[in-house]
Amino acid sequence: MKIFITGPGEYISESKQDPIVGHHYNLDDSTAGTDAQNRAFHALLGVYYASRAWSYEGSGYRTGATFGEFRNLIKRKLGAGFESFIYVAEEGGKPVIKDAKKRSEIPAAVPRELIRGRLKSWADYTKRQRMETITKLIAEMHEVGVNSPKFYEILEGMEGWK
Repeated sequence: MKIFITGPGEYISESKQDPIVGHHYNLDDSTAGTDAQNRAFHALLGVYYASRAWSYEGSGYRTGATFGEFRNLIKRKLGAGFESFIYVAEEGGKPVIKDAKKRSEIPAAVPRELIRGRLKSWADYTKRQRMETITKLIAEMHEVGVNSPKFYEILEGMEGWK
């Protein structure tokens, strides 16, 4: 159910169903992600990571990512990705750290190894971005064969989560 608050004690229903008189409702701002989405995303991440059905590489000598690396890889590949970039440019013969909002703002002459993206924080994802990321995560988990009881328990608990 979605409502638009027009004033103190006043609203317009934006969905086919109206609130039921005598029922209590917890409101979540529809422009921001919800606590339910946060819990679902992190629970799914934990199950996916524990399954070892993924094939994301880690840094350094490890074969496979740590949980933190895994979470960031999922946010980069399935989520909103980078919100900005930092890179090293040369000015007057000296290296200078610069910021760019988009990858296309970085001069083509800057070597790739001198560019780093800043991942968008999960806390800053909109409700829609969270829904899209969770949907892609579930699809990938199905695709690689995650089928633990905990995975299905989470999915059952998510009925009507959108």
